[in-house]
Amino acid sequence: MSDYHIYIVEDDPWYGEVLQYHLQLNPDYKITRFQNAKSVLSHMHPAPDLITIDFSLPDMSGDQLYQKIREQNPEIPVIVISSQKDIKVAVNLLKMGVKDYLVKDDSSKELLWNSIMRIRENQKLKKEVEVLREELGQKYSFSRTIIGQSESLKKVFSMMEKAINTKINVSILGETGTGKEVVAKAIHYNSDRRKKKFVAVNVAAIPSGLIESELFGHEKGAFTGSVGRKLGCFEEADGGTLFLDEIAEMDLNVQTKLLRVLQERELTRVGGNEVIKLDVRLIVATHKNLTEVVNNGLFRQDLFYRIMGIPVELPPLRERGNDILILARHFVDDMSKDNNLGEISLTQEAMDKLMQYNFPGNVRELKATMELATIMSNGGEIGAEDIQFNSPKKEDIFFGEKKTLKAHNCDIIRYYLKIYDGNIAETASQLDIGVSTIYKMLKLKEIVL
Repeated sequence: MSDYHIYIVEDDPWYGEVLQYHLQLNPDYKITRFQNAKSVLSHMHPAPDLITIDFSLPDMSGDQLYQKIREQNPEIPVIVISSQKDIKVAVNLLKMGVKDYLVKDDSSKELLWNSIMRIRENQKLKKEVEVLREELGQKYSFSRTIIGQSESLKKVFSMMEKAINTKINVSILGETGTGKEVVAKAIHYNSDRRKKKFVAVNVAAIPSGLIESELFGHEKGAFTGSVGRKLGCFEEADGGTLFLDEIAEMDLNVQTKLLRVLQERELTRVGGNEVIKLDVRLIVATHKNLTEVVNNGLFRQDLFYRIMGIPVELPPLRERGNDILILARHFVDDMSKDNNLGEISLTQEAMDKLMQYNFPGNVRELKATMELATIMSNGGEIGAEDIQFNSPKKEDIFFGEKKTLKAHNCDIIRYYLKIYDGNIAETASQLDIGVSTIYKMLKLKEIVL
């Protein structure tokens, strides 16, 4: 069946056939013809995508028919085709909401074709706007993105509301897997900056030699390999929000330049002289205690005060009580819906098992656990046996076949990378080794994820 259904209401069979033949040159169009108003009004369910009507029908005038169509479905676009050249008639119809008014002549077929194309394009744009509004208004609403009813979560919502209603910077603190980027997006898409970009950067994932260019951009020839101008993340986020995740991993030299940009609200690209004014809202996140990082001399105190702004502290999942079960139910429902599995319940034993577990990977781990349990379940019910916690046991690293010290080191690093979902900075921090050490081992393929 064709994608776009058009009704032609025309009492002249020959002219109706001419219009149908011409429009059917587009294979996407399905055409249905009617010779009077009564017949078309009895075929409005399901509704067509567009209707063309003759102004002078035997049983009803064009303006009367248009009113009847609007009463049934005001969203259907209508084009009036008439032998009348009376400008007043055309103006009145257009004021009523008719999308176009065409006079029957040798050019009317082409005019109709072009008019339908314009209407279709407008319908497409309207749908795109509706989709965007849906995403902005619902996808990032608190109730859809941050699920739970615990008192600790209510405190998070309270701080997020304050962040939404102000323009100062925001810091999001919490363990890995607690949903820091989700919170950052919810703040952005519910703020007055939602029509502009949300740009996310994981500071720990960018080699130290490239972070300055990534943030502030560079000019052609600024360094070896810079073959053209590159806009940095700050410029991309102008008017919107820049989210810097794992801010505690930033090099001290880059911290100095970041502080200057935040103070002056302007930047100069690497290798350039042009001063670029900025309007960027900064949201940062870290799983570390940033105060301790400052005290250890690894983070500038003045930058710390500049970025902290409104602090939003995300509680670990183990401290959220029954939110564990609420989230588990949510993840099961989503997985079931996406895979057409029908309604799936959890046994009391399954719920008890979830409540007794510590969830070191927080919400991220719970989501993966429940998705697997949904697939493993039988008979529309998830039992305790379907819930598998897949965090590797540390002792598994050290036993088994004999290995060299280097091979054991690789196993240890690979183990921690698996625990922390590939987060190199967190792995390096836990093992007290340099981030560059892990990057080098990955590059040499000594570690394969």
